[in-house]
Amino acid sequence: MPTPPNILLITSDQQHYNALGTLNPRIQTPAQDRLAAEGMRFDRAYCNNPVCSPSRATIITGLYPAWHHCWTIGVKLPEDVPTIGDILQRHGYATTLVGKAHFQPGATTPEQESLETADRLRDLDFWRHFHGPWYGFEHVEITKNHGDEPNVGAHYAIWMEEKGLKNWADYFMPWPPDPTVPRRGTGAWDLPEEHHYTTWTGERTIANMERHVNEGRPFFLWSSFHDPHFPYIVSEPWASMYRPEDMEPGRLVPGELDLMPPYFKITQDPRPDFSVYPGFRESGHLTHGFHSHAISDENLRRLMAVYYGKISFMDREIGRILEALDRLGIAEQTLVVFSSDHGHFLGQHGLIHKGPFHYEDMIRVPLIVRFPGRVPAGTTSNSLQGLIDLPSTFLAAAGIPIPGVMQGVNQWDVWCGKAERAQDYVIVENRHQPTAVHLRTYVEERYKITVYRDRDFGELFDLQEDPGEYRNRWDDPAYAGIKCELLRRFLNAELRREPTRYPRIAVA
Repeated sequence: MPTPPNILLITSDQQHYNALGTLNPRIQTPAQDRLAAEGMRFDRAYCNNPVCSPSRATIITGLYPAWHHCWTIGVKLPEDVPTIGDILQRHGYATTLVGKAHFQPGATTPEQESLETADRLRDLDFWRHFHGPWYGFEHVEITKNHGDEPNVGAHYAIWMEEKGLKNWADYFMPWPPDPTVPRRGTGAWDLPEEHHYTTWTGERTIANMERHVNEGRPFFLWSSFHDPHFPYIVSEPWASMYRPEDMEPGRLVPGELDLMPPYFKITQDPRPDFSVYPGFRESGHLTHGFHSHAISDENLRRLMAVYYGKISFMDREIGRILEALDRLGIAEQTLVVFSSDHGHFLGQHGLIHKGPFHYEDMIRVPLIVRFPGRVPAGTTSNSLQGLIDLPSTFLAAAGIPIPGVMQGVNQWDVWCGKAERAQDYVIVENRHQPTAVHLRTYVEERYKITVYRDRDFGELFDLQEDPGEYRNRWDDPAYAGIKCELLRRFLNAELRREPTRYPRIAVA
């Protein structure tokens, strides 16, 4: 029997697909560049939901959010949903998660009990005794915050105390909230670099790899970095690594939003009124992205410089992880996959951060795969990939049968250079409110089309003729036939993605 491979999944949070040194000379990512040089880079990889919790739940279940039921942020992934970790454990794998989880909401109820509330995260006595099992991971080490957000704690805070930073809470916003304490501004964070959660994620990833090697077990380890997700603060020297004047933000092309659904244009108002979009607070909670995106060029460049610094900081830790694989002598036996949970706007189409805007900037993600001797080194691919495909492909790499309940495609032959493509389309869901902000996108090699629940408007882009997505062809008579055919193929794809938990075994 061949030795089962180790599987190391490394992810960032909200990284634009172009924020890689191999694609963008303005950013320094030597470790990610090394992975690309030693493996395969995929330039048409997509998330299947551009919101943190649903996307992360898809990564561990191989199910679309409509099936795993964590349909948006602030909703719990049910703990009875099968995960890839459950399957790998049954085949002798150690399973570990280090870093960000965000499988559960920031509030708790009897129906949706959550470990990821600020109150629970700061209960360090609980976390000293809890390391799993949780969602198919035998062992977890987590925290939830980005930057100085107050939902910090758990194993990260324990680590800070062990490193001598007993007053760690002073570097984060207070909990319970104190309205008299101002938020830190953009730029340098006074938290020392050696106590930053990016350093913690890298260090604990390496420690857990060492533990698994000593145990003599193959491992599935998710090293889940929290950045470059906003807020735009980071420890030095990373906060000042890039000069704002060297940044090149995206731009809004005059008139491009006139062709888009009405809420796109509203984002450009300094004081936007989204009441023209009924139900945008239907759940009682805000819709991410429904705010003013108006920002000066100077401020946008400052945000972008810090955003790049956060990526380079993370990249340093990825480099340490790769060096540890070499030192431990397991690089040849380890499948390494790097990606991100969704994209990010840095001025493209006049937008910043994220929201229900299914431009490529939001739904495309970086994806790099390395496995010496199996994945051809120094290659690139334009084959369509989805994060939902990761669990199925991991199981194929490990020689484990893929259960029918999983909805992703097995991309293993594509990763190994034996096939050009495994699928002709990707589907991206987004249900940010129960019924009002509910959209879905179908992406092919050339075209992409987005439909909205109970709305007459939509989006159709010809990515060959208009790669920047400046001309929405939804109402263009010249594209009426293409639109009709895309909707037919979209509906067919909806039928095809229905899972089959059990095969039919009898006449009746």
